[in-house]
Amino acid sequence: MDLLADETGHEPALAEARNHVQQCPECAGELAELAATMAALDAWEAPEPSPYFHARMSALLREERAAAPAGFFERLKTRLLFGSNVQLRPVAVGALALLLLIGGGTYAGLMSTTPAPAHTSATIQDLQSLDENQAVFQQLNALDQQDTEIDNAPAANNSL
Repeated sequence: MDLLADETGHEPALAEARNHVQQCPECAGELAELAATMAALDAWEAPEPSPYFHARMSALLREERAAAPAGFFERLKTRLLFGSNVQLRPVAVGALALLLLIGGGTYAGLMSTTPAPAHTSATIQDLQSLDENQAVFQQLNALDQQDTEIDNAPAANNSL
């Protein structure tokens, strides 16, 4: 049996591979080992199954049919453990994308914080609040007018 036989009709590639194997001792040794393995497999004969194999397999199949159907979580566990999980790849990709968006947004939010305003003294804050509050000014003016009226009023002589 020729291990470098080509049934696809690519003769130029086959000739190039044979030429390489003839010139490369490592590849020639690998091809010889592969040929020995194939010869050993050709000489191997599969053992005959036990005469009771079919009877035991039929009994196992009957037991499986008679058993209660598996619950939802048991089927899910079996599918996740022994299934190919190809159908879960889009879900995993979506979850990873969502995680990256949340993480990136959080990072961007933390990096773009506004600086804290400069601390101003209490006196300046009081003056600013007074400037903003016109009603306070009116009340203070009214109190000042009352004080000046009291100060300017003639003092009554109350002698005892």
